[in-house]
Amino acid sequence: MKIYETPLRDLLRIEPRVFGDARGFFLETFQQSRFQQTGLPATFVQDNQSRSQRGTLRGLHFQSPQPQGKLIFVIRGEIWDVAVDLRRSSPTFGQWYGVTLNETNHWQLYVPEGFAHGFCVLSESADVFYKCTSGYAPEYEQTLLWNDPDLNIPWPVAEPLLSGKDQRGRRLQDLDCFP
Repeated sequence: MKIYETPLRDLLRIEPRVFGDARGFFLETFQQSRFQQTGLPATFVQDNQSRSQRGTLRGLHFQSPQPQGKLIFVIRGEIWDVAVDLRRSSPTFGQWYGVTLNETNHWQLYVPEGFAHGFCVLSESADVFYKCTSGYAPEYEQTLLWNDPDLNIPWPVAEPLLSGKDQRGRRLQDLDCFP
């Protein structure tokens, strides 16, 4: 496993070791002892999977006051994955980072607590899997507006398929962010 820092503090891109041959491939998506050795959170309490069609944009979601760290990877298809730093004390507060995750590169993104997260599906469909450091708490869920002009995220789709919740997201300047 190789771990790469991103321009945003604590947001990490992970490349698991992939063993491939004529039959296919094998990789470990998570091993508690390896995560502990590298200082990454090694306790996840919930696993989630979503399937979405091309052009779907999910996000930008976060929970406050019960934040979730997330380990995200794509099982099938391709997405453009985005994280936004919502920690006011962070030198990268209000900045975003995007990366393409797909079934070929096998990359993972570790999104720490205090970040909003979302993705847009680039392939015909995509299965996204993610592990969470705390459970889903709908009463604490918030949505950062996907097209907030202050963030200026260049999503790769002009008119995404959005849920009602994602259409009603709030701008960064209107959110109760993390300390």
